[in-house]
Amino acid sequence: MSRTIFITRTDQERLGKLIQLEEEFAPDRKLYLDELKSELKRAVIIEPQAIPADVITMRSQVLLKDLSSGEEMICTLVYPDEADMLEGKISVLAPIGMAILGYRESDKVEREIPGGTALLKVEKILFQPEASGNFDL
Repeated sequence: MSRTIFITRTDQERLGKLIQLEEEFAPDRKLYLDELKSELKRAVIIEPQAIPADVITMRSQVLLKDLSSGEEMICTLVYPDEADMLEGKISVLAPIGMAILGYRESDKVEREIPGGTALLKVEKILFQPEASGNFDL
């Protein structure tokens, strides 16, 4: 599903640097990096202070619902070096992490993942750094 997504200027800059580093030091992630580049190209870039509180930004904690199983999960969108599935921290380079970046509450996200297609709904943003005044988190 191709929808308009919103990304803060800070996240855009940090993700751009991440892409450059990963291209140089982890060329095996080229497919994921190309997908992230495409997401950034189609995104509407907003200053951190102006991003709506219902948009998933980096380090946002969200409640997602798997529309196939009805199962809910809480996850935090993080940079690859912070990812930890046991703590619910999903890398922005993981298929689900990339899929939810920039989406809003109530949006449905369809994404190919290993083993099939995930159809998720963003139920609620539990924490968004910018909404709490953390513009450099």
